[in-house]
Amino acid sequence: MQRSSLRDCKAWQDAGLPLSTTSNEACKLYDAFLTQWISWTNDASLGGIEGCQSRLKAADPDFVMGHVIINGLELIGTGRSVVLDKDLAASIKRMAELSKTQEVTERERLHVRALEMFAKGSLPKACDIWEQILLDNPTDLLALKLAHDSYFYLGFQPQLRDSIARVLPHWTPTIPLYGYLKGMYSFGLVETNFYDLAEKTATESLALNPADAWSVHSLAHIHEMRADVEAGLTFMKQTEKNWMNSDMLACHNYWHWALYHIEKGEYEAALTIYDDYIYKRCFSVGAMLDLVDASSMLFRLQMEGVNIGDRWKEVVKVTTNHSKDHILIFNDAHILMSLCGAKDTEIAAQFMASLQELAQAPGENYQHQHFQELGLPICQAVVEFANGNYSQTVDLLHPVRYQIQRVGGSNAQRDVFNLLLINAALKSDNKLHHKLARCLLVERDGMRPNSLMTERLIRKAMSLHSLE
Repeated sequence: MQRSSLRDCKAWQDAGLPLSTTSNEACKLYDAFLTQWISWTNDASLGGIEGCQSRLKAADPDFVMGHVIINGLELIGTGRSVVLDKDLAASIKRMAELSKTQEVTERERLHVRALEMFAKGSLPKACDIWEQILLDNPTDLLALKLAHDSYFYLGFQPQLRDSIARVLPHWTPTIPLYGYLKGMYSFGLVETNFYDLAEKTATESLALNPADAWSVHSLAHIHEMRADVEAGLTFMKQTEKNWMNSDMLACHNYWHWALYHIEKGEYEAALTIYDDYIYKRCFSVGAMLDLVDASSMLFRLQMEGVNIGDRWKEVVKVTTNHSKDHILIFNDAHILMSLCGAKDTEIAAQFMASLQELAQAPGENYQHQHFQELGLPICQAVVEFANGNYSQTVDLLHPVRYQIQRVGGSNAQRDVFNLLLINAALKSDNKLHHKLARCLLVERDGMRPNSLMTERLIRKAMSLHSLE
């Protein structure tokens, strides 16, 4: 995107999304920030996200929507806790104060209120406010993006799809960033199992913008869920040059690439991708998505019986910094995987104790409200599995298996918990658990025909059956 095409005050006004600032520079930087966020790219020609952030603050320190977009990105990244991070808490407070002392529109005021709700952990209430904004402002891409990502964290899959479907008729190809909206819609379709329509929509998006890493990501999910490994590998190889520079998402796309190799049993190829891309990004940037990917991948490989060497000890150097955050159950489970993998039993015990404490604490934090019946069983199951207590793992995980969607993440990401249950059932000394494993594998085979991983697990289950 050329700087000359960035929208100034009048352009935002003409688009029906006026920004309460007299600074054209602030409006353009807001656009540059939004463009990079939506495209998952730090664009050097636009100054990168960090560059835009500092210049945006300087252009108009009191620009409310400038504070909204900066705080929105920080919060949605789930890598900083408002409770633990005083600077972030102060930034949220400053944004709220400005919205009360500055002349702002009702739309802008609602944006501030939504982020306040998100910061408190009241994600459903935040989504309700963004949807309120979108009723009158269906082309407000910031509201769409924040709601989209929050629905993802909540495991609200129909809403992930429908929030985009509702506004699509109001968008035209002439509206900036139009193509990215199709990629977001495609992902919602994937998560609600409309694979054919999702594929069509993502392909349309890539025809408009081959560098749309999110549409690539959506197609990667489709190949994953169909267990169409060869098509997935071919697609990732053919498109790599288009999305590898979308540095905010490239690591996750490489993670999907590695999953195809794990599916095939090509573990060295998967570890090569881990070492060359996933770990490097995890250690150099430390974004929560990258930490989750690293932990998930190593955990899956371990369940496959792969020797991963000292890799856990490196990952835990980064994840330990987030062991007290407790922002999302999904994040917590993956942080705990790394602690158990590195055999850091002391911090793991402290981690579980803090979870139990939060589970008893009153409040409106949506995730904390689900710690008792969902977060604790999942996390305790991870601990028991690491300790070789496979029967206990099954007893903890099986009763909540149909509720796990509520921890958020994608179907592909949450599959790690399905695999945890199956592998624990296979390793259990309880013969009823072996029968459960066979049932779960029949179920899995029906949902993902021709899965090589499922075939391997079925052979293992049958070998147990022949011994009984």
